[in-house]
Amino acid sequence: MDFDFSFFLVVATFVSGAIMLLYKLFGEPDAVRDEAEDEPLLLEYARSFFPVVLVVLLLRSFLVEPFRIPSSSMMPSLLIGDFILVNKYAYGVRLPVLHTQVIEVGQPERGDAIVFRYPKTPEVDYIKRVVGLPGDRISYYKKQVFLNGKLVSRVSLGSYVGVGQGTKMTGAEHFVESFDGREHGILLQRKRSNTEGEWLVPAGHYFVMGDNRDNSNDSRYWGFVPEQNLVGKAFYIWMNWDWQHKGIGFERIGTVLE
Repeated sequence: MDFDFSFFLVVATFVSGAIMLLYKLFGEPDAVRDEAEDEPLLLEYARSFFPVVLVVLLLRSFLVEPFRIPSSSMMPSLLIGDFILVNKYAYGVRLPVLHTQVIEVGQPERGDAIVFRYPKTPEVDYIKRVVGLPGDRISYYKKQVFLNGKLVSRVSLGSYVGVGQGTKMTGAEHFVESFDGREHGILLQRKRSNTEGEWLVPAGHYFVMGDNRDNSNDSRYWGFVPEQNLVGKAFYIWMNWDWQHKGIGFERIGTVLE
């Protein structure tokens, strides 16, 4: 989305805090103010607003941030209408708005479902799965992933049967793919063509793909994700709103993402 909520929170925190500070320094002291006189409305709003936006800013910037899944590119792991939580400190603590890393914590691993700022349009957040780490050679031929020359393991589960927002992918081939012993589902449509090739992941970058392999705009088409574009690691579905059936998808709530 184009609206930068983090920027809004930073500005709101700064403005409300500045109003309180200026009134403290230059306003009429509480001791000499008439007891019947009301506090200036602007100051009253600032005092009410400041702690709220500060707490939201800190939580959202350094701990967890909620996101909504708008597309089918991560099916079957994530459906349209899933609301997820993203661990903001998994890959390092970053300053809001500037996105500068101030504390190094960890790095993405193969199989992680990550949220990142889309390299071509950094104002837009994407979610994909990490397939290649810096230095890896990724190949994709005949709808199969090869990691450093070795075929990535996958097991067929037969035909996919979708529910709710996932019904449109019913009939696709359903597989369980494994990276370094970590499993996740993927979908393939044999009759649908897509890009093939080989990619060498440069230092400080990551190769990502959607689990819905034939319906995903990912590294096969636009390249690598720079480390500085990382937002965090998706780990939990806390809500699902099923537009197709006009209700809450209770079976999705509480799902821990692999």
